[in-house]
Amino acid sequence: MTLDDYILQHTEPEPDYLYRLWRATNLHTIHGRMVSGHLQGRLLKMLVAMIRPKRILEVGTFSGYSAISMAEGLEEGGRLYTFEINDEMEDFTRPWIEGSSVADKIEFIIGDALTEAPRLGIMFDMAFIDGDKRTYCETYEMVMPILRPGGFILADNTLWDGHVIDHSYDHDRQTQGIETFNDYIARDDRVEQVILPLRDGLTLIRKK
Repeated sequence: MTLDDYILQHTEPEPDYLYRLWRATNLHTIHGRMVSGHLQGRLLKMLVAMIRPKRILEVGTFSGYSAISMAEGLEEGGRLYTFEINDEMEDFTRPWIEGSSVADKIEFIIGDALTEAPRLGIMFDMAFIDGDKRTYCETYEMVMPILRPGGFILADNTLWDGHVIDHSYDHDRQTQGIETFNDYIARDDRVEQVILPLRDGLTLIRKK
């Protein structure tokens, strides 16, 4: 048994619906490894239950696993707005979201969150950034004005498979985007932040 196996055996079980979504994502999409999966999914649900947001913004839906996981933690009346810029994912993702037990809590939008999210006219309590790594800083600055003081931002993939400290990736634009974002957050006195070495790195950011 590996330590990862042990951790999963002692974590809330992955719901069967999400396991089937995880499997389908790996079978039918090119970048299946991008799906959140059991451990991160249960953490996202737990964080939502702890923070108790009324409105969540997600940038980067992919196959819908993280959206469904977070929506599971929402209280009655809570709502999650998730944006996916790649319209080719819609035919796969929309049926999975609409077929979930939390479909009534999720607004799935195909479009660019950078321009479309502020137009919703909503003040969010929490945001999950998991879109294009090259534009993390721009996404972060888009989120900040529409996030209430005391609200939280979760940024995914902030260790980027260890590439952030591997100089052979210095010229990779996605790695550069993550490195620039991490440095930017570390210097931003508007927030408090901590990187969790979970999976591919998850940064928790609290707006002061």
